Amino acid sequence: MRFIGLVIVLLIISCDKKETFTPRNFNTVEVETILEDTLLSIRAIEILTDKSLVFASNNGAYGLYSPTKRNWQISKQESNSDSLQLEFRSIAHTTTDFFMLSVNNPAMLFKTGEQGLMDLVYLEEHPKVFYDAMAFWNDKEGIAIGDTTEDCLSVLITRDGGHIWNKLSCDVLPKGIEGEGAFAASNTNIAIVGNNTWIATTTGRVYFSKDKGLSWDVVQTPIINGKETEGIYSIDFYDSLNGFAIGGDYTNPDDNVANKILTKDGGKTWELVAEGQAPGYRSCLQYFPNREGKELIAVGFKGMDYSNDGGNTWKNLSKEGFYTIRFLNDSVAYASGQGRISKLNFR
Repeated sequence: MRFIGLVIVLLIISCDKKETFTPRNFNTVEVETILEDTLLSIRAIEILTDKSLVFASNNGAYGLYSPTKRNWQISKQESNSDSLQLEFRSIAHTTTDFFMLSVNNPAMLFKTGEQGLMDLVYLEEHPKVFYDAMAFWNDKEGIAIGDTTEDCLSVLITRDGGHIWNKLSCDVLPKGIEGEGAFAASNTNIAIVGNNTWIATTTGRVYFSKDKGLSWDVVQTPIINGKETEGIYSIDFYDSLNGFAIGGDYTNPDDNVANKILTKDGGKTWELVAEGQAPGYRSCLQYFPNREGKELIAVGFKGMDYSNDGGNTWKNLSKEGFYTIRFLNDSVAYASGQGRISKLNFR
């Protein structure tokens, strides 16, 4: 009986013991270019639920890539004015629709319409209007953010699947800082986990909403933000507590002082990490999926860097330049930049 009891105890202990997580140590990345067009500057890509890839860019261009057929369907969105050349840096999707939002004045937000055309669902005219990123919480509720036009950050919300978008009153948002906005560099100024939402700005501040944009708080982070070209360029959260943000100064891309920050308490507090270490300026930061928040990738026009310890240390994987990146799985991603979109395999 004692022997049987001992066996049972050992079985319980072994079942309770968690398997130790071992971060990987990538050394290279294989780059396979799947779209080349020297006229395009592509800062917004997304992977759809069926694993297809979509993009929108300058020159009014947008497209859909089928990985099974390995082909592109590329279109051009025309404006109502011959003198207005649409440039898209913000896109998002639900399970049924694709959205793209232009920068500059007027801001034009398009939604998938009938017969493959795009419908204009929001228009805003203002000398300072400039939208930077968008995302969806679910198939009905979404958010887009842009630079300050009055006394607060510009925040658009939809609650009906993207048919109607309303701009939040400054009464709902924290008091703005003059000239505060976001960098439209990679469509990654917004991070969403469940109902939690974080927005990163040019002044190094992070806005937080716990209820899908109904109420907001804001904190100042220690990231460098003294110049107009400095601040947070990209933010991502692995879960409701662990997040990372990166930025710097794109006019001084090798400067690596105070440009990387992390939080372990859901964004209430932030700390500088990897001070004085590469990478310098990067335009996009993403967690590898299903890697317990240990593995991150940062991309920019100066190269690609990898961390396997939550962002405390980094190593350069490639000098290939990209603006933004999205993961297909835990070792394959798509990245876009000046004149191209590529498929990346991490080894």
